[in-house]
Amino acid sequence: MTSTPHLTLRDVRANDLAAVMGLNNTAGSSILPMDGTQLDTFYRQADYFRVAEVDGHLAGFLIALRDGTPHSSSNFLWFREHCGEFVYIDRVVIGDLHRGHGLGRLFYSDVQSFAEVRSPNLACEVFLEPRDDVSLLFHGVFGFHEVGQQVMPESGRRVSLLLKELDCHAFVRDTYPDGLPDLPWLAPRRMPADGQLHLRAAGQA
Repeated sequence: MTSTPHLTLRDVRANDLAAVMGLNNTAGSSILPMDGTQLDTFYRQADYFRVAEVDGHLAGFLIALRDGTPHSSSNFLWFREHCGEFVYIDRVVIGDLHRGHGLGRLFYSDVQSFAEVRSPNLACEVFLEPRDDVSLLFHGVFGFHEVGQQVMPESGRRVSLLLKELDCHAFVRDTYPDGLPDLPWLAPRRMPADGQLHLRAAGQA
């Protein structure tokens, strides 16, 4: 008899940060490394920062930012220059034991639900050096298309810059011109009062 894993998708907590760092920095060449300062900044500022928990263990995470959020990534700045309003997926990481089970699609469906009531575009990039065909295929099937390429000055690697237009945002914008309704599922992420303090407590300062 087999049991069904218990899956929870939720906002990140301070005590998740050490596991987030570990997942990120063992994910391989398709994910840029992250240090404690970067993680602290994401924890304090990212508009969307959610983790997947399977049977009580952290299985993956996704970090996304709105176009007005401070961020120094060259890819984020490219979209800011060329695309106006967007929600930018900075990184998504699935742990080795949980790949191939649909967690990536679950994260993308969830971040799209977050984005489409706030922005007309969902943006991200995929590495072309080395070429990541699995990621390119995933994003193409999910409805993204290439809007540009660039060589990242941070890493010297070429990326494909991808965009997905969120057609339903026009309805949201026109129906709620004064802002979204005050409903729990539409509430923005609650930002921590002192991310750096929590990061030290997690042993990642």
